[in-house]
Amino acid sequence: MEDCGDFIQWLGPDMSMKILACLEDPSDFVRVGAVSSSWRQYVIENGFCKRLCLEMFPEVSSIADAIEGDKNTIDTVEVEVDESVKLARLERDHRVYAFLSRGLSPFLKKDCILEAICASSTDNYPEESIRNTLVPNDMVGRSASYWSSKGASDPAVPETLTYELAAKFCVITEIHVQPFQAYFQFGFPIYSAKAVRFRLGHPKQPMELERNRTDEFGGVKEPFSDKFVWTYTSPEFPMAQDKKLQKFKLPKAVLCVGGILQLELLGRVQRQEMDGLFYICVAHVQVVGRPLLPAFDAEILDQSGKCILKYYPEEKHPGSPSKSGEEHSSRQSCFHRFTSRIRRSWDQAILNTVISAGAAFEDNNEAA
Repeated sequence: MEDCGDFIQWLGPDMSMKILACLEDPSDFVRVGAVSSSWRQYVIENGFCKRLCLEMFPEVSSIADAIEGDKNTIDTVEVEVDESVKLARLERDHRVYAFLSRGLSPFLKKDCILEAICASSTDNYPEESIRNTLVPNDMVGRSASYWSSKGASDPAVPETLTYELAAKFCVITEIHVQPFQAYFQFGFPIYSAKAVRFRLGHPKQPMELERNRTDEFGGVKEPFSDKFVWTYTSPEFPMAQDKKLQKFKLPKAVLCVGGILQLELLGRVQRQEMDGLFYICVAHVQVVGRPLLPAFDAEILDQSGKCILKYYPEEKHPGSPSKSGEEHSSRQSCFHRFTSRIRRSWDQAILNTVISAGAAFEDNNEAA
């Protein structure tokens, strides 16, 4: 570095901050820290990895602290008087958020539902249970597979389906819902809702989710939805009266902290000829996004959603760097891409500074 110079020392901390803040790939900050000990210290002390996570997903702001390993407690504020402890905590946060930012991107499309929790009502339990919505087809053998609400004379009566996601941290991009077509009824009616809305959140307090919360008639034993705090509510999406899997893309990807998803089925369109009541029936539900790596977990602290991010380094990271010959041969191209991004960031920061300086010069001339 003596031959090529150190731009952090040349430009000073403010300009260096603007240049490095232009980087958008989390791996770049790991590479920056590998350049020299001074660069690594600069990246760690300024928390660039955490900044990047916050830019990607503002929901990360709900993380009150981060811990590694199987610790059950966190350091108190008082111990941070010791500078060595401060540095150790900054280094820990750098590692944890570096892996977290990698775990948040890129998106891998997969079904993020782990288990069905409960439905607001069920017509014939367990034959028409919410668990049937986890099956991709509307038939299992020769039997129909779907969830059905209880009948209602008022078509405005809503219903909810609540699910547990595959991880307490999940990035959600789309939710798919397939209404059920009753091929065994005259006219093959489709029991879709008028509209659908989605809510993401977490339990109000640490709890072991119970699966069988319905009575023998399919009614919810207690107001189970009251046990959750919803931190995100989507816009309302109209549903088509079509038996196809309908895809609802969220306005932007959302990080669900807590691992709970609820579908709100708003309004009914199909009356059953047999009893004259309105029903909603769903054949399949799918959540598209990405659950974080198994190395991450979250402990919800209070109803506001504040949580502790837990990182377990001993857990194997799928897709983590290997020492294969193919990866070794690609290191040089990765380095070139990294230096190109640094150069572009440098050029953009200098250009912005020049433009600002020029504008200030013109203002001074006009004032004179």
